Amino acid sequence: MTRMRIPILPTIFVAAAAGVMVWLGVWQLHRMAWKEGLLAEYRAAAGKPPVAFPHDLKDQSLLFRRSEAFCLEPVGWRASQGRDRAGESGWRHIADCRTGAEGPGLAVNIGWSRSPDAPRWTGGIVKGIVGPDHDGQVLLVSDVAAPGLAPSEPPSLDDIPNNHFAYAIQWFIFAALAVGIYAIALWRRKPTQASPPRSS
Repeated sequence: MTRMRIPILPTIFVAAAAGVMVWLGVWQLHRMAWKEGLLAEYRAAAGKPPVAFPHDLKDQSLLFRRSEAFCLEPVGWRASQGRDRAGESGWRHIADCRTGAEGPGLAVNIGWSRSPDAPRWTGGIVKGIVGPDHDGQVLLVSDVAAPGLAPSEPPSLDDIPNNHFAYAIQWFIFAALAVGIYAIALWRRKPTQASPPRSS
């Protein structure tokens, strides 16, 4: 009987690749546990006392906390798709505010409308909830809308995705497929037993 020779280098490569995929799956499970703890902190934030708005717009430690800040004047406007408190789709209006001589230091969601046109709002004290903005930054969602606008939908935990479990399952499936496909390839290249020569 002819013994099948297993190629060393391809086997090492497939094993290493499958190992990395399994490691990535386990890492995603750890990320899931971390994210669940983070979401629990965010749920508890609503009952905590108000805090000053963070100076660093990328500081997400205060997400979903009540806060207040003073907008000296808007220096730029952004309109992005959003909802009002009734759930109607439209445009939320975000002002990049000057808070001191250093320039922009505060982003404020000052309200919602059906039009993307910037509202006429000149700044002032803003009280509301710290919510997520673009590029990992945070903004202040105002409780009171600017004149001509309606209050925007408050920040929701639905804005913080927690899909790490699905990613973990995907990596485990990829690892199983890699090993399975390689096993099938080895089985197909298995040499067949040679037939004895015919006698003349």
